[in-house]
Formats: sequence, structure tokens, C-alpha cells
Amino acid sequence: MPSSPSLSESESSESGRDVPRISIVIPVYNEESILQDAIVDLRRRLEPFGWKYEIILAENGSKDRTVAIGQELANTYGASTGAGGQVKILSLGEPNYGKALKQGILLARGHFIICDEIDLCDVDFHQRAIALLETGESDLVIGSKLLAGAEDDRPAVRHVASLAYSGMLKVLLGFRGTDTHGLKAFRRLAMIDIVRSCLIEKDVFASELVIRADRGGVRTREIPVRVMEKRPPSINLFKRVPNVLKSVAKLTYAIRIRG
Repeated sequence: MPSSPSLSESESSESGRDVPRISIVIPVYNEESILQDAIVDLRRRLEPFGWKYEIILAENGSKDRTVAIGQELANTYGASTGAGGQVKILSLGEPNYGKALKQGILLARGHFIICDEIDLCDVDFHQRAIALLETGESDLVIGSKLLAGAEDDRPAVRHVASLAYSGMLKVLLGFRGTDTHGLKAFRRLAMIDIVRSCLIEKDVFASELVIRADRGGVRTREIPVRVMEKRPPSINLFKRVPNVLKSVAKLTYAIRIRG
């Protein structure tokens, strides 16, 4: 069995009081053009909240300078700094979004975990989601780009693809929400066993996570978000379709047959 990826060497030993309250997990793949600026800007915009948090960059199989830039960020922001955000990087060495996201979640230490995207870094969602989780009325908050009130400013073809994908999950797996991909925040203790139980990686890990949470009775809340395309997708949409369909078939088997 392959060993789990280790965190950056910049991580130092930590005592209980150094554990962050919030972990932000961001999968990254071939993001050299925006990674540095996105993380510096994210830390700047989070500063007014006074949160003690960590950012985990879950790198998976990049062929550009993403790993090197992520390591530089981890070296720069590697020490826990009061209310500031410590940056860490893990690297899988293979292009696998779902596996990277899962490993990032499992390595996260925060009471609350936010699953973000490097081309979104939506601090407004972060603030709204954490406020909802802190009330104790919800254990999982999903930022939906398809919910009434959401603004999807991506190209129309991507919006249509998201609608089609969500519809497929409703038909095949009885999904009752509107969106499974993108922004999510949850209470770690409520979701960590579900994360471990997920069987499918690649593009549909996020869908399995949300669907298993729904079927397991996790208190879930969807809120509308605005998404816009800051750069072209790192993987061509149409090239992804065959693999996504195969993964959805595996997901249907995993949930409907294996349970």
C-alpha cells in the first residue's frame, strides 16, 4: 500500500494550543500563473476576521512550477503566527483531484474545514459558512452556483455542463441538492468518517462526499455563491467527459450496490 503524502518540511512540531480553528484545503494542479498571488491575496482578505487558520495546498501531478511556488509559500508562511494563516503543501505526484482533496481533508487539523478552489478563494463564502456552522444548526454548508440567487459568470457551456451533471446525480443517486462541486465547509467531527468512507477519487470525490453526507443524515445547508472564471480550466471540459462518466458509473455502483 502506498504511503500517505507528507506535509512540507517547513511544518514544525505543534502543541495543542497551536492547532488552528479553521483549515482551508485547496487542490492545485498546474497553477503557477496564479498560485502566488491567490494565496497572498487570500491571506490579506482573511486578516480582518482574526481567525487562526491553516491553508493546505493539495498539489496533484503538476508539470509546471506549482510545487516549487507552493514550497516557497510554505517556507514563507510555514510558522504558526497567532491569528495568521500557516501555509502547507502536500504533493501526490499524480493528477488526481479527488485524492488530493481527500488527503488534504484528512491532514487538516481545524475544527472547521473549508474546501476551496484556487481560482475562487471566496472569502465571502468562508465568512457566511463559518457563521452558519458556528450556530450548530448545520454541519455541512455547500456553496451552490446553481441555487436560486447564485451568479454563475462562467462561460455558458460550463454552466450547462454543471446543470447536466447535477441532473445526472439526481436521477442515478437520488441527490436532493443542487450542487456537489466547488465550495464546501463543514464541522470536521461530523464529516471525517464520511470522508474516510468515500471510495471514488478523480473528479467525483466531492460528489460522493456530499451524497454520502445527505444519505447519512448530516445537517446540510446550501447557500448561493457567485463564481467567475479567472483563468481557463486547467483541464479541458470536453476531455474530462469520458472519465467523469466512468467515475459516475463507479460511484453509482459504490453507493447503490456496495452501500
